[in-house]
Amino acid sequence: MSESEQKNTNAGSSEESKSEHKSRWFMRLRKGIQTSTSEKKEVPEGLWTKCPECNYICTTAELEENLFVCPKCNYHHRIGSKEYFEILFDDKKFTEHFDNIRSKDFLGFTDLKSYAKRLDEIYSKSDLKDSIRVASGKVNGQELIVACMDFSFIGGSLGSVMGEKISRAIDYAIKHKMAFMVISKSGGARMMESAFSLMQMAKTSAKLTQLSDAKLPYISLMTDPTFGGVSASFAMLGDLNIAEPGALIGFAGPRIIKETMRKELPKGFQRSEFLLDHGFLDFIVDRKTLKEKLATVIHLFKN
Repeated sequence: MSESEQKNTNAGSSEESKSEHKSRWFMRLRKGIQTSTSEKKEVPEGLWTKCPECNYICTTAELEENLFVCPKCNYHHRIGSKEYFEILFDDKKFTEHFDNIRSKDFLGFTDLKSYAKRLDEIYSKSDLKDSIRVASGKVNGQELIVACMDFSFIGGSLGSVMGEKISRAIDYAIKHKMAFMVISKSGGARMMESAFSLMQMAKTSAKLTQLSDAKLPYISLMTDPTFGGVSASFAMLGDLNIAEPGALIGFAGPRIIKETMRKELPKGFQRSEFLLDHGFLDFIVDRKTLKEKLATVIHLFKN
């Protein structure tokens, strides 16, 4: 066979191969993908996270490694007490206190559903006993007791259990001569407990006076969001009032204020940067440097 005949034969085989390949794809498209449902692989839920600020998408594992702070825009995602305790305490070791106290519907309150039913639903779906947890441990070797709120429990609302846990945490701090810290993340007072909820504002403020008399430091960290009876009482009574970047902090929400005043509000109104500029905060601290700065502050207070 000549060289030209060989080339023609190879070209013909190539064309036939391409035609056969196209035919298989055409038949596959006509019939549809034949993979059975049982063989299909599902992407696990919660594998990816989208930043609500810049829309950056990363894996949940990457976000957790970055302490739940967006790697692109530094947006601080909302996290719960468990995550804060693991970030703050050395080797993620801490002792939880007063976890046997639970909220109770002593007023028989009912709106769209009864308060008792709301509580039962939360208890069945979560390990949380209320909207705040208290734990103690060491932060770079410095002893600290922390009361941290969980927004997932009825919006981190201030109720009788929260007031009692904060009061007991202060007593513990005084007894063991430790610094005390509250991490606030709340929508305000819990309406289901009516006046009992509002009484906690005075109760916690009075207990903080005892802590001050004992010459022990109280650090208030405000995170997104901190509102209502919480910001109107113990959240703003710290020896140091600090906040995370971009945290929304105030009493009433910006929409309510805008409707009441009937005029445009300043840009960034009620964000932590705005409050710092107007003298309501001592400083803003990034979550990635929080542990180091806390240890330094506690050491300075002690000396």
